[in-house]
This record gives sequence, C-alpha cells and structure tokens, in this order.
Amino acid sequence: MYFNEYPDREMLSISVANRIAGDLKTQLLNDGHAAIAVAGGTTPGPIFDDLCAAELDWANVCVMASDERWVPEDSDRSNAKLIRNRLLTNRASEARFLPFYKAGLAPDEAIAPLCEEVRGQGGLGVALLGMGTDMHTASLFPGVSGLEAALAADAPELAVMRPDSQPEPRITLTARVLDAAMAKHLVIFGADKREALERAQSLPPEEAPIQAVLSECQVHWAA
Repeated sequence: MYFNEYPDREMLSISVANRIAGDLKTQLLNDGHAAIAVAGGTTPGPIFDDLCAAELDWANVCVMASDERWVPEDSDRSNAKLIRNRLLTNRASEARFLPFYKAGLAPDEAIAPLCEEVRGQGGLGVALLGMGTDMHTASLFPGVSGLEAALAADAPELAVMRPDSQPEPRITLTARVLDAAMAKHLVIFGADKREALERAQSLPPEEAPIQAVLSECQVHWAA
C-alpha cells in the first residue's frame, strides 16, 4: 500500500484523474484495449469530471462499476446513472459501458452471463475504489452472507451480495478481480476513513474486506 496525502480534495481529484489516464494509456499501449472498474457514491464524481476530458483512445476502453445496486439505471441509487452522467461524457463518451443491472432478471439469474461479459474484458487495467468506515469496498461488506466465497482465490468474476444494512441486493466484482487490476487506486476522505484504513491493516479480510485489495494499492487521502 502506498499512501498519498493531498492538501485538499480538488487537488486529489485532479491528481487521481491524471494517474488513471496514464494507467489506461499504458494498458492501451500494451494490449490495444483497456478495462476500468470504478466506485459509485459521491466520492468519485469530481474525479470523473476530470478524467472524462483525458486524451486517450476511449473507443477501446470498457468501463464498468466495481459494484451495482439491483435498481434500474434511472434510479438515483444506480451507480450506472452516476457513471453515465459524470464519466461517460466529453471525450470519454466514446468508451463502452458494461452495465450489471439487467431488467426483468433477478440478480442470481443475471450473474452467469455477467461473469462471462467481465471475463471477456481480459482483466482490469484500473480499479478505482472507495471504502466505508466499516471497511467495506465495492459491495464486499464485513459479515455479509457469501463474503467468504467472494474473497476466495477461485471466486468467479462477480458475486451477489445482500447486506442487511442495504435496501436492495447488489452485484459486486469479487476481491480476486479487483486485486488483480494492473493499477489500484483507493480514494478516501476525512479522519474517520483514514482511521478505518489503519485499523483494516491489522484485521483479516473477513472483518475488513478492503484488506483484500491493499497490496500494491495507491491510497489517496484528503481531509
């Protein structure tokens, strides 16, 4: 884990967007295509606003969420809605988006074809992650049913999670897929999350799922 501290959130957003653009360019240069998984919530929005203007071969970039609530894209709780509105604009409008929510299907019915779609991207070039004060990342929540399988080294690409604290099921990339990204960026704000990250480093992934993806991860923090 590499810890990067910034004087303010604006500088953090600009820096992280530039670093991700560089990571994507590297994968595009090496492979001719690139895949990026991004967190939802409020934290990454300003990063998306900067990243979407980056000059790179967006037509050969696949964008997906790190996890998705099982809600339609017009829902304010949809990560896809945020990604389409804030990231897939400007130059990045040429990127291909891989949505996880499939209308008319239950999460358990959609999981197998979605795993195939993710597998078809050939591995992540970049994972842009967030973390809660409970030390969850993506939809890998401590104590949730199915977490052990989603943390396993032989886990499929995606897992269905039903955390008691959340109103709907979720689809999440598993720890194996997130941890294998060529570049991992974790963005956290505030003293509470910095303290949570420090606690996570001495806990097993079952108690602090973020621990499963911290190896070689760039952590970006501002107050």
